Amino acid sequence: MKPNSSLVLAVLLIAPLFGQRAGNPLVGRWDFNSTSPRGGLSAAWLGVTEKAGAFEVWYQPATGNVYQVKDFKVNGSHLSIVMNAAAGGRPAATWELDAAGDKLTGVQKRGETTFALTGVRAPELKRSAPTAWTDPEPLFNGRNLDGWQPVDSATSHWGVKDGVLYNAEHGANLRSTRTFDDLKAHFEVNCPDGGNSGFYLRGRYEVQVEYEPLSANPVERRIGSIYGRIAPKVELPRTPGQWETFDVTLVGRTVTVVRNGVTTIDRQEIEGITGGALDANEGEPGPFYIQGDHTGGLSYRNITVSVPKR
Repeated sequence: MKPNSSLVLAVLLIAPLFGQRAGNPLVGRWDFNSTSPRGGLSAAWLGVTEKAGAFEVWYQPATGNVYQVKDFKVNGSHLSIVMNAAAGGRPAATWELDAAGDKLTGVQKRGETTFALTGVRAPELKRSAPTAWTDPEPLFNGRNLDGWQPVDSATSHWGVKDGVLYNAEHGANLRSTRTFDDLKAHFEVNCPDGGNSGFYLRGRYEVQVEYEPLSANPVERRIGSIYGRIAPKVELPRTPGQWETFDVTLVGRTVTVVRNGVTTIDRQEIEGITGGALDANEGEPGPFYIQGDHTGGLSYRNITVSVPKR
């Protein structure tokens, strides 16, 4: 995922405040599925905290990464946000939202253009890890794209080459036809120097895959991160052009990432969706989702999944 801006340390520090219900009804985590004036669904997220009467607002747009919003006003249960300031003769884009129960409703305005916004309180998704998992099941057969579908077939460059899933060039993203809730995923990836992709869990939480210059991304947006949300606690040697393994466990919001046999994220909470999410329906199962719209040249193989044993 390409960068926008992020202050991940501050995100982590305020994380415990997002789930609170007491006090101002605006406080909490909010999931938005919006249809733009041009059509098409975009997923976004807001996190609102309050401490000693001071509010903070964090925003995850449809693309990019979560960041702190500075230009906003709170008036009781009403929230006004300037998402984009006026510039170059273009009017500002603002959100006007009202909280009632477990919903935020309002509009986005830009000049004379408006469209409706509805946010729902994000589910907490707190649950214990299962006592047992099923045996790993292959999701890629090494022969064709059975079980996978391009999001836009007209721009897809996905295919099978020498038994691996290969994206020849910048084009469409790819999603699994099956959906999953709690899961253990294994995949292997070969990312070239300068490459950028991502492997989404439930179609909403991106495990970053990239080998761009180190100056291009802070640690929370480098390979192995939950993009913009959680930085790996260990930075491994960078090995562009070589096969690497990922073993990822997701239970509710709790994620563990083991990269090349090293635990780099250990049972950390994912606060909300990451940029590029298929939707903001966090309480529902979702597919695996692989980015192909940044760069080509990436290969994936040995994609398997385990689910809680019933």
